Amino acid sequence: MKALKTLFFILVIFFLAAPASFSQDAAARPNPGTEPSPVAVSTAAPAPADAAEWNGLNAQVMELIHSGQYDRGVAMAKQELELAEKSFGQDHPSVATSLNNLAGLYRTHGLYSKAEPLYTRALSIDEKAVGPEHPYVATDLNSLAELYSAQGLYAEAEPLYKRALDIREKALGPRHPSVAESLSNLAGLYRAQGRYDQAEPLYKSALALDEKVLKPNSAGLATDLNNLADLYRALAQYDQAEPLYARSLAIREKVLGPAHTSVAVSLNDLGELYSAQGLYAKAEPLYTRALAIDEKALGPNHPDVAGDLNNLAELYSATVRYAEAEPLYARALAIREKALGPSHPSVAASMNNLAGLYCAQGAYEKAEPLYARAFAIDEKVLGPDHPEVATDLNNLAELYRTRGRYGKAEPLYTRALSIDEKALGPDHPAVARGLNNLAELYLARGRYVQAEPLYKRSLAIKEKIFGPAHISVATGLSNLAGLYTAEEKYEQAEPLYKRALAIDEKALGSAHPSVAMDLNNLARLYRLQARYEESERLYTRSLEIFEKALGPDHPNVGACLRNMAVLYRITGRDKEADRLEKRAAVIRSRNH
Repeated sequence: MKALKTLFFILVIFFLAAPASFSQDAAARPNPGTEPSPVAVSTAAPAPADAAEWNGLNAQVMELIHSGQYDRGVAMAKQELELAEKSFGQDHPSVATSLNNLAGLYRTHGLYSKAEPLYTRALSIDEKAVGPEHPYVATDLNSLAELYSAQGLYAEAEPLYKRALDIREKALGPRHPSVAESLSNLAGLYRAQGRYDQAEPLYKSALALDEKVLKPNSAGLATDLNNLADLYRALAQYDQAEPLYARSLAIREKVLGPAHTSVAVSLNDLGELYSAQGLYAKAEPLYTRALAIDEKALGPNHPDVAGDLNNLAELYSATVRYAEAEPLYARALAIREKALGPSHPSVAASMNNLAGLYCAQGAYEKAEPLYARAFAIDEKVLGPDHPEVATDLNNLAELYRTRGRYGKAEPLYTRALSIDEKALGPDHPAVARGLNNLAELYLARGRYVQAEPLYKRSLAIKEKIFGPAHISVATGLSNLAGLYTAEEKYEQAEPLYKRALAIDEKALGSAHPSVAMDLNNLARLYRLQARYEESERLYTRSLEIFEKALGPDHPNVGACLRNMAVLYRITGRDKEADRLEKRAAVIRSRNH
């Protein structure tokens, strides 16, 4: 499931200030609360009254953006642009600013085809008015690159980010904060493409630069720390991510105050780090506090609030608190539909999340129309070859696979894999996911010969990108071992299961639910080999972890009880098996 967070970069633009890109930066979160350095521009002076009116409209547009009133913002931005063209001329830098504002609003609405010509025209105006090497032009290039990144057009975005970086280094010097921002933007692009080895040195360079030129507790420094922490979290390097997130949060609380929306961003990020490690008790109060901050600062119907609700709902879903999760998902969806329109990709994301919750409860008839609608939205808005469309296809295919509708699932999995390979390259984590999903389908249909090379290729991609000790590698090892188990190749399966267990124990700790799953897999293998004492020890430990981490009524607890019951029946302990089966049945009834 996709969890989207939205953070808007608000720049109050005065007459002849640099063009603004206020919407969510696809590559990095810009420094909250900062303004661009003023740059003198030689132009014909407009009438003071016109300048004052334009400044007033511009300020109103920024306020509407800040409050999440995007429909009103579009109307006001059109007025602002019309006034700029009438008062200053078609090719004035202030027109470029107004074009950027309107384009940013269109981008926020997911209206990418409307945004692109405006960004392009703004770039052309500034190149002509102030020259191709001016910082204004770098800002325009960055905005256009963000638009392309949002559409998955990474090949188009990369040269724009690089040119923006080059301009800023030459015009502002290599030690300017804007250079650090460009480094972070390029790093974010590489991270989106799974090019983590190229992203990390850029994020580190941005952090080192800002540590030299900014104050020790600068908000910009907090952003750099957060960006690097995000990368480490993606790589499951949690020990490296946590102190960076904690330092970023401390800076933002000190500089911006404990109730600032940027503090909410840090709280959410730290909460996601804990959730990834199964530390839900530590994550929940952070999510709750972030939600309270944003509701108070932005109002209850802001898209950022929808992101907070989604994060908290994800936690409730993971801990089988479905009754608490559903109203949060539903409210997040309603906020996004009202604020962004019914055909926005963020609306599709909320539909996917709610559908995933229904799938977890076995309510497939509720999930399917939501998955289908999410797919239709993304395909229309983003185009048929966008990676988000591949995610939608995978979600829908997974539902069909779970319900045994293999004929409907296979073409969706195949198309999703094709999209990701074309858009992201053959060695991206999304491609590994697609290969794994298709292999799972082949395994379910008994097509073992077709499944094995897909599992192996998926595993090889993960090892190449993340290294041999990543939790995604553990998943790949377990899946391949599951295939060998189905083929009764137990000697080949056992070392894979053991290696997966060792990886997860080291990365996540011995009490994580993923460790319990590894133990359960290995216990089943031992049971099939008639190694009953070893099997029982592992099942017992697996059950203890599941109960402690997820609660006594989690579906995984029920599954483990059923597995143990099978073992007890094989070993002639029918009464104990009956007891476990009855308890498993109660758990199942409570979760459906």
